[in-house]
Amino acid sequence: MKTYPEVLDFLYGQLPMFQRTGPAAYKDNLENTFRLDELFGHPHRSFKTIHLAGTNGKGSVSHMLASILQEAGFKTGLYTSPHLNDFRERIRVNGQMIDKDAVVRFTEKYLEKNQSVKLEPSFFEITVSMAFDYFRSQQVDVAVIEVGLGGRLDSTNIITPEVSVITNISFDHQALLGDTLPKIAAEKAGIIKQGIPVVIGETTDETSFVFERFAKIGECSLFFADREYSVASSVLTMDGKQSLNIERNNEIVFPKLRLDLLGIYQRHNVCTVLKTIDVLNTYDWHISEEVIRRGLEKTIVNTGLMGRWQIIGHNPMIICDTGHNPAGIKLVVEQIEHVAWKNLHMVIGMVNDKDQNEVLSLFPKNAIYYFSRANIPRAADPEVLLSKAKIFGLSGTCHSTVREAFLQARLNACVNDLIFVGGSTFVVAEVL
Repeated sequence: MKTYPEVLDFLYGQLPMFQRTGPAAYKDNLENTFRLDELFGHPHRSFKTIHLAGTNGKGSVSHMLASILQEAGFKTGLYTSPHLNDFRERIRVNGQMIDKDAVVRFTEKYLEKNQSVKLEPSFFEITVSMAFDYFRSQQVDVAVIEVGLGGRLDSTNIITPEVSVITNISFDHQALLGDTLPKIAAEKAGIIKQGIPVVIGETTDETSFVFERFAKIGECSLFFADREYSVASSVLTMDGKQSLNIERNNEIVFPKLRLDLLGIYQRHNVCTVLKTIDVLNTYDWHISEEVIRRGLEKTIVNTGLMGRWQIIGHNPMIICDTGHNPAGIKLVVEQIEHVAWKNLHMVIGMVNDKDQNEVLSLFPKNAIYYFSRANIPRAADPEVLLSKAKIFGLSGTCHSTVREAFLQARLNACVNDLIFVGGSTFVVAEVL
């Protein structure tokens, strides 16, 4: 194995991969992760970390935190998943993707070392190990580590971070994480470590007691971001950014805070970020307001984040968003209602292991739908989606590929229309 394409063929083709095959690739223990960590000399012990879990928003929060840390002068690693266009998006240092040569070197090193131990890791287990090894080799000061799925049994959960962050809890992956919000919260709370402070982004009656219990057992300081911070008002600026007035305990503390990430859901995420920085500053990280402001205004530039209410075209306006579970779709639909358009075109695809009926019930009825199938085994049949959609008063057409659906929407749309692309991360990835 000598070339980067050959390595990708190995990673995608020979390792179980949840993003493509679903629950069959999910491991219900950390045995392989611990053994890989030992095999590579415990690389995660060489740098500080911040650990993030949650149903929605953890990607945005991870990128905003990484951008702020970069602006503060820290050499910053960032591990996220899934990727949209390039495998290397998952592993970044100061916003730069891991080198192709580094991906090849790690994989060859793994194959050599594994000849004696005979591990059978998943794609995600290998990728996490690669990230930790790369961050060590790059001598990062801190790495922002996003959970892939759940928390308690996620491969990232071998780290002892400076702070644990859980953005929110809603229904997603119920077959693996539990069929009630408290059960899902308990899985996410599995990232809470003894004595490590915890930030919860959004408070709910159904889950708060779970975090309080875990924090008490772990003797952890517990903070609910939305009990301190809130957005008093927000506007879009002429240069295409959000300007927010942030309150803390009913007093404006961040007037005209600018974000380059759009989408009304970022109002929740930015409060989580600000509270997390507060916690770091109590441990002498010395991150100033000026640095916070620069980091939030330059998140996309500093980290390369894509797919969060991303405007990719005008006349007609074309927007894509990776929200894919009921809670995420509710926010997307709310955002669509705030956009001016004459006709709404929705290019939609989903995966088989999501609650399709609940998601479809949330979509606006006054839209033209183009149901499509992303190029992954988990993708739902567009004919099935259309059949289910009709139950909820939605109408449209079926297309065998995302490209075909998107091109048809482009042909049908007028200059004052809106084309929205979403329903699945994989649909957004193919359009981008």
